[in-house]
Amino acid sequence: MLKSIVTSDLGTLIAKHFDVEMIDVLTGFKFIAEQIHSFETTGSHTFEFGYEESNGFMVKPFTRDKDAIQALLAICEVTLDSKQAGKTLAEDLEEIYEQFGYFKEDLVSLTMSGKDGSEQIENIMKTFRAELPDSMGGEKIVKVEDYQLSERRFLADGKTEPIEMSKSNVIKCFLDDGSWFCLRPSGTEPKIKFYFSIKGNTEAAGSEKLARVRDGLMKIVEK
Repeated sequence: MLKSIVTSDLGTLIAKHFDVEMIDVLTGFKFIAEQIHSFETTGSHTFEFGYEESNGFMVKPFTRDKDAIQALLAICEVTLDSKQAGKTLAEDLEEIYEQFGYFKEDLVSLTMSGKDGSEQIENIMKTFRAELPDSMGGEKIVKVEDYQLSERRFLADGKTEPIEMSKSNVIKCFLDDGSWFCLRPSGTEPKIKFYFSIKGNTEAAGSEKLARVRDGLMKIVEK
């Protein structure tokens, strides 16, 4: 399976449960298509499913892009299976949360137009790299992935390892329970985007933690 680096890790846990490898790629379906081409060229993997945070899905690889028609047919099949079992999709989703954790995702997008806006976005990324906090919203940060430096750093001991991926101006910070938040300037719009994927033992706990982490990051950005 393939997904973008800013997409929830709930799917990764489900894939692992079924002994399926999840490979993360940079944001954009062209990077998913690039991996599929590599699979077909080398025979290293069999493509099963590709998706990204912005609700783009690819079930079969002949399109090489997000395909809502494929996704519609797939969800109809899942809905039928649920109905035949006497359940709803919401009940099925609740069972997934109970097994793998309650994941809460959010996206904050700030528009900063013109030359001043571009400089603001650059300054936010530069300052965050230089003054990386050790916690966010009361939650300890344990690992940082900087895709511009192609480096993964573990804060406990300072050890680093390379990220085998094309360079991109993205910073992704992981909390000790696997939750994360991510800073990413848009490549096509005058925007900077902040992604959040927060895990909790209950829906309420996940929502509460998300609010703390999101508010903590946005206070830093406002400064």
